[in-house]
Parts: sequence; C-alpha cells; structure tokens
Amino acid sequence: MLSIHTIKALEKNLKSLPKETCLGLVPTMGALHEGHASLFKKAVEENDHVVVSIFVNPTQFNNNSDLEKYPKTLDADIKLIHSISPNILIFTPTTSEIYSSAVESNNYDFNGLDKVMEGEFRDNHFNGVGTIVEALFTIIKPRKAYFGEKDFQQLCIIQKLTEIQKLGVKIIGCPIVRESNGLAMSSRNERLSPEVRQQAGFIYQSMLTAKHKFGTESVLKTKEWITTEFKNNPNFELEYFEITDIDTLTPIKERIKETKYRAFIAVFADDVRLIDNIALN
Repeated sequence: MLSIHTIKALEKNLKSLPKETCLGLVPTMGALHEGHASLFKKAVEENDHVVVSIFVNPTQFNNNSDLEKYPKTLDADIKLIHSISPNILIFTPTTSEIYSSAVESNNYDFNGLDKVMEGEFRDNHFNGVGTIVEALFTIIKPRKAYFGEKDFQQLCIIQKLTEIQKLGVKIIGCPIVRESNGLAMSSRNERLSPEVRQQAGFIYQSMLTAKHKFGTESVLKTKEWITTEFKNNPNFELEYFEITDIDTLTPIKERIKETKYRAFIAVFADDVRLIDNIALN
C-alpha cells in the first residue's frame, strides 16, 4: 500500500480492522529520518496496527518562509516507513482535507505550558499543534500515539491536550535520536550545509557541559556560561536557553530538592532554527 489521501478512505480501512485492535498513531510532517524510524519501530512493537500521518500543518508555522522551505520528500518517506513494516497505513491528507473551511487553529488553555520558550518565540504555534493533533486523534481514534522528546515542550502540550479534551489516547514519549556528533536528528538538519551540520554538535556538547555545571553551580552561572559560549562561536546564534521545572516548564532561578529539571535551547545555524533539550537530574 502506498498512501491514503482522504479521511473517507482512511476510515474505510480502519473499519475493516478487528474490533479489539490496538491501534497506534505516529503523526509526522514528513522529511523522515532515523528519529522518526525509532518511533515507527516502537509503535509496531506495541500495537496490532499502526497509522503514520504525513502532513505539513500550516497553522503551527508563524513564519510563511519557514513553511515554504520545510522539506518535502514523500517518496523517500514512504520507502522508509515500508522498510519498518509494509503493513503501516500511511495517511497523507491535503490541507483542504484537514481544514474543510478556514485554515485556522483552535484556541486552547494549556495552563501556561504554551507561554514559555517555543510559545514565547512562536506565536500561536501550540494552538496549531493542538488543532492538528486533536483532528488526527478524532479521525483515527488511536489507543496510543508516539512523539519524540526532541520536542519535549510539544510532548507536554499534547499530554495536556488529551487531558483537557478528554481524548482517551495514551501519549508515549520516545528518546531523542542523535547524529554521530550529538546533533538532535531533525528534518531541518537537511537545510544545513555539511560543514555547519558537523559543527552543530557544539549545541549538544554545550548542553552536556551545562548539565555538569548545573550539579555544582547556580542556575544563573550555568545560563551565563551558555550565553558566553555562544557569543564566542560565530557559527551559531543563541535564541534562548532555559532551565525549567519538568512538570510546569516554568523557568527557574534556583534549585529545589526533589524537583526534576530539564534544559531547553533554541539556536540559529545557517538561518535554520534548531532546538534541543536534556534532562538535568
């Protein structure tokens, strides 16, 4: 099977599955890589049947240029998915299929999770994410859905979405997959020059050092060290570096015992925006 383009055809395929089928979903925007492949493998292991959606969602882009430049590699994507399992259903809807009227996002109350970091720099981004994820969950009705921890804030938002909208889907977060130099795998990496892509291992190495410093120095000194490191490296422009409470994603000023923390970073390289994160304890 290649791919299903319409909701009607997808629903027909899903109705043919046995009633007690455990159905898994992996939503993607295409330009697939080994990070995505790890999600597909886990979904295939844990479910009777799996749907992978490929849809570049316009409402989660706050920059039209970024939307236009987003890589589209459908033939290669289908080949990668089928290398994992030829039984995976691939759903590739058009924008008009998903947004039957106006192409606009719903408004959600994510209890502040959407107001920091990515939410601060990408206006309305998470409303767009919530809109497409809720639409896919409603259409496909999966029992489980799989998301990578590279977009950890998004993962938290989707967990909150399933709670407030009572969607009844178990959200599975999967570890970040990295290139040999430590750079978090991302579809956007394809837009980097080979030289800068190799140099971009600097981002993860900086995060590892920050993790070490966080164990012995203050939050302020750790953040100042990161800022200085990026000021001294002309290949990269730091947009933000935050250390947050893992549950609320609230940026912190000092550590509290028995609380888990995570560091988040956004960087420009070759005019390409890259994000990453790392658990600190």
